Amino acid sequence: MTRMVLLGPPGAGKGTQGQMLGQRLGIPQIATGDILRDAVARGTELGQKAKSYMDAGDLVPDEVMVEIIRERLQGNDAQDGYILDGFPRTVAQAEALDEMLEAIGQRLDQVVHIDVENEVLVERLSGRLICRDCAATYHVRFNPPSKDRVCDKCGGELYQREDDREDTVRSRLSVFTERTQPLVDYYQQQGIYRKVDGDRDPEAVLGEILRIIQAG
Repeated sequence: MTRMVLLGPPGAGKGTQGQMLGQRLGIPQIATGDILRDAVARGTELGQKAKSYMDAGDLVPDEVMVEIIRERLQGNDAQDGYILDGFPRTVAQAEALDEMLEAIGQRLDQVVHIDVENEVLVERLSGRLICRDCAATYHVRFNPPSKDRVCDKCGGELYQREDDREDTVRSRLSVFTERTQPLVDYYQQQGIYRKVDGDRDPEAVLGEILRIIQAG
């Protein structure tokens, strides 16, 4: 039984690790953006409530997100554990999550923070290129196309998203650090916080996270 939260800045590899862990442990990776979109697409009562905020350009309130997560955690596939990816992001959300888990007789086992230095993340994120036609992704250093700014798969034009420009990346990382440090302190006080070095081969990072889980 493993109930855990994955923390990490943009570009740290949270999504990749969540998928690998989910496959290895046989439990779902619950990315909050995905379950929010799913609830909206299915037109559930909570999904409709969330959509009303999204349509107005507002953030979905914590209490609505927590209820959507509660609904998801009670699915059959989550009974042996789950990996929460993308929530909580603030102490208020962490407190709301703890209250909700207590109400359904659960608690978190681990909070694992995939830590990568900002300069490494800036290089990872600001070098990303995407094909306008088929959405294939490349990286100017780690996975360059054969021809400059031309997709190998379909010949489409490669471009850089606004989100991936260096100044935007640095701003996103600054916001993450500012919001996440109180969350780190919160989970350290509970004794369930662990930090791993994410600037390694994904399999090495996975191995360390699995050792943390096994150690309990």
